[in-house]
Amino acid sequence: MTNNSNDIFTYHTLANGLRIVHRASAADVEHCGVAIKAGSRNESSADYGLAHFVEHTIFKGTDRRRSWHIVNRMESVGGEINAYTSEEVTMLYSCFPKGNLTRAVELMADLIGYSRFPENEIDREREVVLDEIDSYLDSPSDAIFDDFNDLIFAGSSLGHNILGTAETIETFTPESCRDFLSTHYTPGNMVFFYTGPTAPSRVMSTVERHLGFLNHSVKELHDETPREVTPFDIRKKLGTHQSHTVIGARIPGIYSRSNHTYALLNNIIGGPCMNSRLNVLLRERHGYVYSVDSYISSFTDCGLFTVYFGCDENHVKPCRRLIFRTLDELAQSTMSMRALDAAKKQYLGQTIVAGANAEQVALATGRSTLFHRHALHPDEIIERIMGITPEDIRLAAEKLTPSRCSILTFGQ
Repeated sequence: MTNNSNDIFTYHTLANGLRIVHRASAADVEHCGVAIKAGSRNESSADYGLAHFVEHTIFKGTDRRRSWHIVNRMESVGGEINAYTSEEVTMLYSCFPKGNLTRAVELMADLIGYSRFPENEIDREREVVLDEIDSYLDSPSDAIFDDFNDLIFAGSSLGHNILGTAETIETFTPESCRDFLSTHYTPGNMVFFYTGPTAPSRVMSTVERHLGFLNHSVKELHDETPREVTPFDIRKKLGTHQSHTVIGARIPGIYSRSNHTYALLNNIIGGPCMNSRLNVLLRERHGYVYSVDSYISSFTDCGLFTVYFGCDENHVKPCRRLIFRTLDELAQSTMSMRALDAAKKQYLGQTIVAGANAEQVALATGRSTLFHRHALHPDEIIERIMGITPEDIRLAAEKLTPSRCSILTFGQ
C-alpha cells in the first residue's frame, strides 16, 4: 500500500493493486470513476464489439439491483453515471452534488463486482447496439473514419470498429460478457480517479471499503504494434450528395517525447479554431468546404494524424492539393519563432479554457494515470509546450508529407 502527493494530486495504491488518484477542487460538484485498460483492442476477431457491449450491459442488472435501480441511484440525487469505450480504455464515471461520494463508489463497486448480465437484458440491449451500428453507417462523415482505420491498421487489433458487426453482436451471451469483465476489469488493470472537495483520506478509505474486495486473476495482455502499410489512395462509391475524404499518416504513440509537439502541430494545421491553416485556406479563401478538421489519435504503441473534409465532388482534387501543399510547407521550411509563439499562446489558452470542464478534467486525470502512472500537472503541460522549437515542428511534419499519407474518399 503506497501513498504520495503533490500540491494538486494525491496518489494511493490499495493492497489489491487498485491505484487511486485524487485531484483537489473546491467545486460543489464531485466527479469520480474507474479507468479500465480494456477496449476494442483486447477483443478476438470472433468477439469484435464485445468491450463496448459489456460497457452497455454492465448497467442492466447486478446481484443487488435491477437496471432501473442502477440508473436511479445517482439520478435521484441530481447526479448521473455514464460510460464509454475506446480502442484501449473503458471509462465508468459519475458526477454528482458533493456529499454523495459513498453512493457513487458503492454503485460502481456493485457494477464491477456483481454484474449479472441477465439474458433478457442482453437480448434487448443487442437490438439497441445493432441500431447504433445502423445509425453510424448512415453517417458517411463518421463511418469513413472506421473504414480508414480498418485500412491503415489492417490485420491488427486496431483495425476494426469499436461497435463490432451485426454478426458478432448476435453471438454475445451472458457468459461471454462475464468472461470479458472478469479478465479485464481487474484491480491491477484499473485506476480509480476523483476530483472534488472531499479530503484525500476520506476518498481513499471509501474506495478501499467498497473496492478493496476485488481480487480477480490478472492476465498479461500483449498487443502487437500494427505493421506499417503501403500508403493507399482508395475511392468508394456512395450515393451521397457530398464527397467525404480522410487523409492520414501514422505518428508516434502516447509514450513518445514528441506527443505534445504533434498536439500543437495538429492545432496549427486543422484544430478547432477558425484560424487554423486549413480552415483559412479551404473555407475562408477558396470556399471549397463548410468544415475541415484535423485530429490526433494516440495509442500505447502508435498514433494517427488525420484530416477530414466534406465537399462537392468537383472540389475534392483542389482540396487535396491545398492540404498537401500545406503539409509540405510545414515539413520543408522552419516556422518563425513569432508564428510558433503565437501558436503556443493559442494552444495554452485553449488548454486553460478546457480546464473549466470539470468532467473532462476528471476523465483526463484517470486516463493519464492509467497509462503514465501519474496525471499531468498543468505546469508540466506548459513547460512541455513552451519547450517546443521550430525544428521540432518541422521534424514532426516530415511524417505527414504526401508520400507518407494515405487517402480514403467516399464519393459519387
